[in-house]
Amino acid sequence: MARGAADRHPPQIPFIVANEGCERFSFYGMRSILTVYMAQFLLVPEHEAKASYHLFVMACYLTPLVGGWIADRWWGRYRTILWLSLGYVLGHAVIALVESRAGLYAGLVLIAAGSGGIKPCVSAYVGDQFRPEQKKLLERVYGLFYWMVNLGSFSSTLLIPELLARSGPRLAFAVPGILMAVALAVFWAGRRRYVNQPPSGADPHGFLRVVAGALSRRGSRPPGGHWLDAALELHPPPAVEGAKAVLRVTSVFAAVAAFWALFDQHGSSWVLQAQQMDLRVGGHLLRASQLSALNPVMVLVMIPIFANGLYPWLERRGAEVTPLRKMEAGMFVTTLSFAASAVLQLLLDAGQRPHALWQVVPYLFLTAGEVLVSVTGLEFAYTQAPRSMKSTIMSFWYLTVAAGNLLTAWVSDLNRFRGASYFAFFAGLVLVAAVLFSLVARRYRPAAGPVPSGSQAG
Repeated sequence: MARGAADRHPPQIPFIVANEGCERFSFYGMRSILTVYMAQFLLVPEHEAKASYHLFVMACYLTPLVGGWIADRWWGRYRTILWLSLGYVLGHAVIALVESRAGLYAGLVLIAAGSGGIKPCVSAYVGDQFRPEQKKLLERVYGLFYWMVNLGSFSSTLLIPELLARSGPRLAFAVPGILMAVALAVFWAGRRRYVNQPPSGADPHGFLRVVAGALSRRGSRPPGGHWLDAALELHPPPAVEGAKAVLRVTSVFAAVAAFWALFDQHGSSWVLQAQQMDLRVGGHLLRASQLSALNPVMVLVMIPIFANGLYPWLERRGAEVTPLRKMEAGMFVTTLSFAASAVLQLLLDAGQRPHALWQVVPYLFLTAGEVLVSVTGLEFAYTQAPRSMKSTIMSFWYLTVAAGNLLTAWVSDLNRFRGASYFAFFAGLVLVAAVLFSLVARRYRPAAGPVPSGSQAG
């Protein structure tokens, strides 16, 4: 093969990357106005609006398990993306055309199935397009993917709330739907160029089968051995060791659910808080939902600062900067974000009206926590799982997001905490989770032998 061909992106990549950018614009644009739409236009009580928002986000992180399973076992990635995207477009249309609770919830079900279902497929589908000798190009295209996600989030979070305020919900929800239709059309246009891997079918030695085998033969566990060793009668040793690695990593993940219980509230409780604040900047009136655009901007700024500045600076001073230590620090930093939100709410509860740009402070802490916890968590999960279990580990990572949003939905629906006490409760919750994470992380031991992909764990 000519060297030049190996250094060029496959010609089908622009179709997939453009699809990702339009889809993320569509998703984040719709999500940015969801809480305000429920509270102001459908007159849903605020605690119910927050609960519904987080149940929707939870569903978006449960459906990847189903989408990945369908793609691997039945349809393949191309058809899974194509057919679920059709439902995704239909969901936007239903919300835009049927201005009622029933229309909203029906549309959200379709969007959750489409958005979550294609989530594990698109990133893997990009990898399918590259040959083994193009590994460096693959790394670059995933970096481009990340930028497209944040670009879509930033631009739609600025535009769609303005459309809602000026033109009403029909146009504000229709524009994300149009962008999703464009995403689907662009993806379909590249159909003759894609490399399509056939469905792999069921894995006879997958994680769930190993666990089920161990439970069914729990009486035959070797003395002093791990309880999963009972599965060695049915499955090869690498499969059993892979299942052990999954359990070790998920024990670390458990406390991270509390992080997500806070993080996704920048689209719910923080928006409702901003509505009570002074939103005027010069002669312009900000929309409360637009402040969420601070997050993707800060992410794009903080990642290179942390990677090229903070981490090397700490290492030069003798600090051991490992994924688990980054995540531990991120949990504590995230606590500060809701402590700051509680202070702002105390001022509002006292009858004062601080400027909405004071929310920059909690956004700084929240985004720093995201870079330390979320970005690093993906690295940790990937490096600690054997190749055969990487998809399973990523599925468990998505489950932490779903669990965190389920927790927030439950607390919001109970409606026991109001005003500053609501934010103080979540700050305390994550502080406890940070302490528990520290204890678990310090006891974590990676699997015997070299860690795949070259990263130290602890």
